[in-house]
Amino acid sequence: MEMDKNLAFEAYYENLFASRWPQLRESLLLPAAPSPFSEGLIKPYMMDAASVLAAASLRLPSDGIILDACAAPGGKSLVLASVMGNEVQLLCNELSGERRRRLKNVLDEHLDNVKRQQVTVSGFDAAEMGGRKKEWSRFDAILLDVPCSSERHVIQSPKALSEWKPARPRFLSRRQWSLLSAAFLLLKSGGSLVYATCALSPIENDGPVSRLLDKYSPDIELDEPDFTLGEKTKYGRLILPDESNGMGPMYVARFRKKER
Repeated sequence: MEMDKNLAFEAYYENLFASRWPQLRESLLLPAAPSPFSEGLIKPYMMDAASVLAAASLRLPSDGIILDACAAPGGKSLVLASVMGNEVQLLCNELSGERRRRLKNVLDEHLDNVKRQQVTVSGFDAAEMGGRKKEWSRFDAILLDVPCSSERHVIQSPKALSEWKPARPRFLSRRQWSLLSAAFLLLKSGGSLVYATCALSPIENDGPVSRLLDKYSPDIELDEPDFTLGEKTKYGRLILPDESNGMGPMYVARFRKKER
């Protein structure tokens, strides 16, 4: 599937990936190839296998509350719900009302009644909640799959591609940082935090992670994901479709908030 090119887009990613960019670009133009995830569900949910790896990277508590901070459309929430214990509650948060309705439908259609009772849906701004001290240390584990450049969508959409500008990754990285720093404050000591994007650019991937480690050291430490698919970056792992049988893009970094 070929289309007109946004020259600024091409130059930006060619600068990042050099001679690899044409191959990576072609893989992004191919339709995504989701696979059915069915573990613990009443019917399968189609999703990128890289997304399953991202969600499954979160270290779950034996009890307490998990936050899926940017949960829609709900695939990663289903992965968390399928493996969490009976004493765990999952809060699936989505700021957008339209996307929140879709999230609720996905949960209702794929979880049995018992598991569905353990899952709640909310609609707060996760970044703003970090400013409320009464909410600090509320959650035992947090999955943060942030809004990002989503270049696979951009390159397949003539409208999105025509509107793309080099400022977009920088703008998104600021929002990502606000969400990630808030997640750290909302996480209990000893808790697990997974930061994930479907972006290509380091400014959206390792960039916010570097800021988090700089700001909150020595109270946080990297906890390398268990999977080996994709390539290691400075702080996480990046799964790209040109070398992962069409999976991704998906960046995953995992942290542990140290006990105080």
